Amino acid sequence: MVVDLGGMTASESRALPRSLGGEPVNREALLGAPVRAPRPSLLRAPLKLPSRQAESAQTLGIETVGDLLEHVPAGHEFRAAKAVAALKGGDEATVEVVVQSIQLRPTRRRNFRIVEARVADATGSAKAVWFNQAYLAKQLTPGTRLRLFGKVKSGALQVREHSVLAPAIAGETAVSLPAAPPPQGAVGLAVVGVYTGTEGLKSQRLRELIAAQRGMELNCVEPLPGRMRAAERLLDRPSALAEMHFPRDPATAAAARERLAFEELLQQQLALGMRRHRRVSGRSATPLAARDGIVARWLERLPFELTADQRAAIAEIDADLAAELPMQRLLMGEVGSGKTVVALAAMLRAAENECQAALMAPTETLAEQHFATLDAMLPETPIALLTGSTPAARRREILARLATGELPLIVGTHALIEPTVEFRSLALAVVDEQHRFGVRQRAALDAKAPGDRVPHVLHMTATPIPRTLALTGYGDLDFTRITELPLGRKPIETRIVGDAQRAAAYEEVREQLRAGRQAYVVCPLVSESEELQARAATTEAERLATGEFKDFRVGLLHGQLSAAEKSAAMAAFKDGSTDVLVATSVVEVGVDVPNAVAMVIEDAERYGISQLHQLRGRIGRGGHTSVCLLFGAPASRRLRAVASERDGFKLAQVDLELRGSGEELGTRQSGLPRFRVAVLPDDNPLLERAATAARQLLQIHPSLEDPTLDLLRATVIARYGDEIDPIPA
Repeated sequence: MVVDLGGMTASESRALPRSLGGEPVNREALLGAPVRAPRPSLLRAPLKLPSRQAESAQTLGIETVGDLLEHVPAGHEFRAAKAVAALKGGDEATVEVVVQSIQLRPTRRRNFRIVEARVADATGSAKAVWFNQAYLAKQLTPGTRLRLFGKVKSGALQVREHSVLAPAIAGETAVSLPAAPPPQGAVGLAVVGVYTGTEGLKSQRLRELIAAQRGMELNCVEPLPGRMRAAERLLDRPSALAEMHFPRDPATAAAARERLAFEELLQQQLALGMRRHRRVSGRSATPLAARDGIVARWLERLPFELTADQRAAIAEIDADLAAELPMQRLLMGEVGSGKTVVALAAMLRAAENECQAALMAPTETLAEQHFATLDAMLPETPIALLTGSTPAARRREILARLATGELPLIVGTHALIEPTVEFRSLALAVVDEQHRFGVRQRAALDAKAPGDRVPHVLHMTATPIPRTLALTGYGDLDFTRITELPLGRKPIETRIVGDAQRAAAYEEVREQLRAGRQAYVVCPLVSESEELQARAATTEAERLATGEFKDFRVGLLHGQLSAAEKSAAMAAFKDGSTDVLVATSVVEVGVDVPNAVAMVIEDAERYGISQLHQLRGRIGRGGHTSVCLLFGAPASRRLRAVASERDGFKLAQVDLELRGSGEELGTRQSGLPRFRVAVLPDDNPLLERAATAARQLLQIHPSLEDPTLDLLRATVIARYGDEIDPIPA
């Protein structure tokens, strides 16, 4: 039976003694400190391995003894354990024994040798054999303690796998035998670590290497304060490492895993909290209080009614902007919920205070869409667009107006953080789809504020973020959610379409086109190559223009087009010059064409749930009934979720569970942070505990600047480095 401890929740871990039959773990006995003072320098000693194994170890990040001990099992395998005296022919079992004698026995077959050993535990002895592993005859000397797994056949235990529990001690003649599983002869459980290995260094060899270092874990320092360990009822670190590698039973394996997982979740939560403190500690932003009524009058003149969520969001952001403490807020909104209006109100607040505001988007297409929206909604306010495609003369003009303060609002891409871009009074930065920017890029935008000040920062995302990801990826931000859709929006009907229904689906789209509406056809992300995506979109556009949509005007949009070509394609679709827009996922965000009421997504199962929801959000923006057709396998769990659920926050949770892990501190957003031991979202209860403990600790010591926290602070800094205090790009 194989149980992946990596997937257990904290509550499940505590239930292990009952559910798997192990003895209740004596946490009190294991909470004590190591019996001798640690010598961390011993853990920095290079691991001595043959050259090929050393190369394999390096690919796993293992170079020192300490690295080896930190390479903890990905899970544990629970095997039936028997006393030697209870073994019978045909049994497949695990025994813990000591080697009494060992020899290499040749056979009549060429190049085929048998290693034969007499092994014993407290109940008796048996013969163990290995086939074609001659080197073991020298390696497994008498007195070596082993865990053997194999099958009893022809009067011997034919060993399939072995682990060295303890090497022979030189000079000792009397050897203590391992006790049999109690009661004598009964089946118990042997717990074996399952390690992530490589072709040249497999799990069994890693177990052998770690066994050779047994006892070295006592040289690990303990970074967690004793009071915290006691409050959380956690093992000390040396005991946790020992039990993780060589657990006595399922309960101790679970307790060890809980301790190590809590530690790394705590480190990540502390890193986020320290980053938040660094952003605001000793730094101030320009207060942007309401004045002159410019924002209020603009809101009153809007041609539509703000939702209650939008009004609440504006009020929250206004409260932040009025203070000198730099705002760090994430505006999360359902697709089509009107985040841009909220962001625009904040930008206009900066202009009202005779300061500047910048909106940075990850792509030129999205930046152009934002610019068009802002320009239309603020006809009397100077605003400019700055991207990599901005002509040199226009760029010089924009930079000059930014430097003098003549230009209060600007929209752009990464071009905004180039060294040549200078602001006179940048007071607010809006970062759209902020997960697509690295922390250094966002820090570079922070550095554009004048003097010692930093700008208020409003992050925006159209991807709803479940609580687990909010804690791990965005724990240094305040949150504002917009879930309410504007009045008049009708729900989008979403269906999965198999090949047999393809012709009928296209006819349904043509009916919408005949009625004067428009449609998108989205081509799949068949490759990471933008060039290949472009060819796929181009080919499909040509096929549709002479096939299913030969009576209609077909446009094309993909990332390989020039900025001018992309703008022209979007303008033609927006003003109705084209009926069908064939595109890649470049239309995922920021495209607003109320007359578009149909979307076809080819090979829809190639997309993640959140991305499908984002794409679907491009339609249903007018007062017409809309339909999204997902071409793909009807059995796909991903597609069924999108077809049956309209709530983006619920879909985000499903997406999180399906897509697995990403990297830490928001540097990769395909999923959750990647940890060595903790597994999210399964470990949510443990994450909540770690978040609470980190918050309580940082309330007293915001930078962990206390002698009693030196070791903990050192581990956080070592792991997260300049993620806490990023150097601008």
